[in-house]
Amino acid sequence: MTTDILRDVLEATGYLANGKPAHGVHLGEEMASRHSKRDFSPDAFWRSDSALTVYFKYEEENLSDERIAGWHRAIWNQGFAPLLWVISPKQIAIYNGFSRPREAGNSAEHLLYTFERIEEELERLDALAGRLAMETGQFWRHARSVDRRTCVDQQLLSDLGALERDLVSANLDAPSAQGLIGRSIFTQYLIDREIVTRQFLEKEYGHGMLSAILRNRRSTERLFDWLQETFNGDMFPAGNSSMPVTEHLHRVADFLDGVDPVSGQGTFFPYQFDVIPVELISSIYEQFTQTASHSSTSNDQSDVHYTRLPLVSLVLDEITEGLTGEETVLDLTCGSGVFLVEALRRLVALRCGAGTPNREIIRSTLHQQIFGVDISEAAVRVAAFSLYLAALELDPNPQPPHALRFKPLIGKTLIIGNAWDIEKTSKGRLALTQKGKRKIFNVIVGNPPWSYPGKSGRRKRHSDRKQPSVRSPRGVSLNFLFKAKEFASDETRFGLVLSAVQFFSRSESGSTVLRELLEKLSPVTLVNLSYQSSWLFSRSSLPAMVLLARHRPVDRGDITAVQVPWSPSGAQSHTFEVTRDDIVTLPLSDWRRKPELLKAAFFGVRRDLELLDRLTSSHARLSKSLDGIESKLHGGLKVGDRSRDSSFLTGLPLLKKTNVESFIIPRHLDSYRDDGAVRPRTRDIYRAPLLLVREFLADSGRAVCAVANRDLVFTDAFYGAALPLVHSETAHMLAAILSSSLASWFFLMTASTFGVSMRRLLLRDIEQMPIPDLERASSSDAGRQLIQLVGEPRNNPLENYDWEKLDEYVFNLYDLDDSDRIVAQDGLTRSGWQWKLGRLYSAKEAEIDPYIFSYADTFLATVDAWLSAGKRRRMRGEIFHLPAHTPIRIVRFVLEDGSGPSTRTVFQPDGNLRDVITRLEERLRFQIATSLVGQRSLRIYGPSEVIIIKPAARRHWMGVSALEDADTVVAESVGGILA
Repeated sequence: MTTDILRDVLEATGYLANGKPAHGVHLGEEMASRHSKRDFSPDAFWRSDSALTVYFKYEEENLSDERIAGWHRAIWNQGFAPLLWVISPKQIAIYNGFSRPREAGNSAEHLLYTFERIEEELERLDALAGRLAMETGQFWRHARSVDRRTCVDQQLLSDLGALERDLVSANLDAPSAQGLIGRSIFTQYLIDREIVTRQFLEKEYGHGMLSAILRNRRSTERLFDWLQETFNGDMFPAGNSSMPVTEHLHRVADFLDGVDPVSGQGTFFPYQFDVIPVELISSIYEQFTQTASHSSTSNDQSDVHYTRLPLVSLVLDEITEGLTGEETVLDLTCGSGVFLVEALRRLVALRCGAGTPNREIIRSTLHQQIFGVDISEAAVRVAAFSLYLAALELDPNPQPPHALRFKPLIGKTLIIGNAWDIEKTSKGRLALTQKGKRKIFNVIVGNPPWSYPGKSGRRKRHSDRKQPSVRSPRGVSLNFLFKAKEFASDETRFGLVLSAVQFFSRSESGSTVLRELLEKLSPVTLVNLSYQSSWLFSRSSLPAMVLLARHRPVDRGDITAVQVPWSPSGAQSHTFEVTRDDIVTLPLSDWRRKPELLKAAFFGVRRDLELLDRLTSSHARLSKSLDGIESKLHGGLKVGDRSRDSSFLTGLPLLKKTNVESFIIPRHLDSYRDDGAVRPRTRDIYRAPLLLVREFLADSGRAVCAVANRDLVFTDAFYGAALPLVHSETAHMLAAILSSSLASWFFLMTASTFGVSMRRLLLRDIEQMPIPDLERASSSDAGRQLIQLVGEPRNNPLENYDWEKLDEYVFNLYDLDDSDRIVAQDGLTRSGWQWKLGRLYSAKEAEIDPYIFSYADTFLATVDAWLSAGKRRRMRGEIFHLPAHTPIRIVRFVLEDGSGPSTRTVFQPDGNLRDVITRLEERLRFQIATSLVGQRSLRIYGPSEVIIIKPAARRHWMGVSALEDADTVVAESVGGILA
């Protein structure tokens, strides 16, 4: 039921537009969940593209605390709803859907805000949690207490981990403990779903509640035997087949009753297993595996990670688009089956279309289209467990229980074994081959192991003859992709989570592997998740990359690079905030010609790629320039196990990483006194003049460089080049170049680890820096100015104006034009985003002065260069003056007759943001609010005008963004507004 009051509130907050539901909004009695309606059925709900959901419930009368608490408990168990709106004739109450229920009837604990149903209050509500605030992510900046870390998935996994530890401490082995927990959860699921009724349990086992049955060992044994017979032996994780002792059964019963294991007191038990997503239940295996790996010295399981549901959705949203539902799916490293569960659900939905699924379609999809392999028997058993639950969930009438017997999956479509040769095993041949040849699958998904096991693990991997002959560096995830290709045709779609480090390696072997893969899988989309590591794979030291292949009908030979930026709400909301500005298309031929362009496609825009291509083509690398003066960059002394003689360095000054600031080396240094080092290097590399570059950059994003005019020992915290004495001034000039914003930009665009997983530079990263001809540069005006600026011994750091002069001199040395200088200067800012303060800076709302002014000026100057040839027209920029908290910024550029420079003004619109957007929509006949969904940034063309709308964050309003937008407007306006 949708009342007039509810509609008024939804209209005032953008969830209705002119009386019609906005994108993602559903009205009426339709339940957003796939699960039970028993506790809560909303009057309306909004669901984002990332599955986050806001529920709206209208009630005329005063509500009891217990009733609201029941609604809150239901949506908390779904795990996707940050907010519950309870709307009454007088007010709107907003509840935190991610906060854990603690005790029955305590809804006030979860109340976030209340708003009166008056115009001013509705405007405040719209700014906080209206549809635009939710779509743009603005809501999360003002609601810090709404956090996914208190969501059902995190809480359940934490509680189950504690339960397992309790059982193990009570002398139950881990596999048996996991098996008991798995059986109990499955049984509770059947009871909560009313597939097994409480009346049936009372009649057959003497109790209507599972916790009571578990307190009777004989009843428990009879119940589990019946479940084993009815649902077959695939259902539960591996473990000791004997029934656990009474003490262990009582501990699980206590868990289901909500008894605190420490205090022994009963607490409120919030879990409803009929509502909790099946994908979450399948993640229990990863929780168990992580627990085992933390308590073991073995590295065998250290790269097993809980694949979070937003990541599963990101992959499957892309690769299932346009499928028929008849396709087959394979996951060669399926783990507990989280990808397979969601694939099953989507294939069934595609096969049924608008109709209701029936048991025949569900079962045929399960048994004929879903295939998985994993080396862990426990994982495969949980995958079977999860798939059976998903099939029961999809079944519109899963009754009677005795008619629900499943055919076995393990050994049929779920195979236990090593992916490298699984098709050669007896079970693998039956499942994965046909007439002696490997089966071909339509879709291949998964999250194969991708953590780096170190040098010993690398040697072991390279000696494994089962693995592909072409092996990737630093991990095995790409090797799994080679293996997966053996089960693919030229039309097979791929969606895999891989190690990002392998895509940015500058090694020859790494480039070879990538080139072979991307050429064969083209067209490819790569989604870089490096900035999401803190919450996506918090236990891994390496970042992730998603590879999507052959899922879009685009021209072959292109790589679509998607950079998922850091946002302050990422870990809080578990969502990805991507705009069209974060997507760059790189021709495969360009990447083949210059491998460094691949990283630049993620961390830059087209202007970055153009400048990088130009500089690397017109200037020699630093390594070659140093060769020309008989010098070379080296790593410093590494102490290690002191296995080699280093006494020849005794008495020399010792430089440590804490000693150096930019262009400053202390006069007084301790002397080197050790007799041994694992890598002492040679005496010659420590001779002055020494160009020194610190391994880790400063948090400003600049490299830290200095020149030593005396012999000294530098540790492996530095790279150093000993130059001939006649080139001492050249050393200072190189130190200035490597400290410049141009170098920071270059390292961000090309360095293999900086910006990806670490804030450091590798030797080869520095050696790749393009350097002007040293002789000509040293004698040029810019070169002399640089030498004069940094060549004299210093006691104090450079001031800001000194850094500005240094950058200007370097730009002059490279003969950069105004646009190139903007790219390089912004490169330094973007380098600073690798540190917390820089990231917070990038996400802060852009003020009109200086950010939007600077953006508009750069845009106009770029278009002016194009218009100046005709001398007939110019542009006027109008900056919309919106409140600082507004989630977007709007700039309008209008083409005018007449010559002369373009101008900009600030325009004060009437009304609130929704009024502004509504008037623009009416005038331009374009649905702005709807189009902001997904794209998040817009360029809208009207007669002789273009309007640019972007999120308010500063990162969207930089000079390089203005250059890119102006280039696009010029390119798109051939025959358009500028024609």
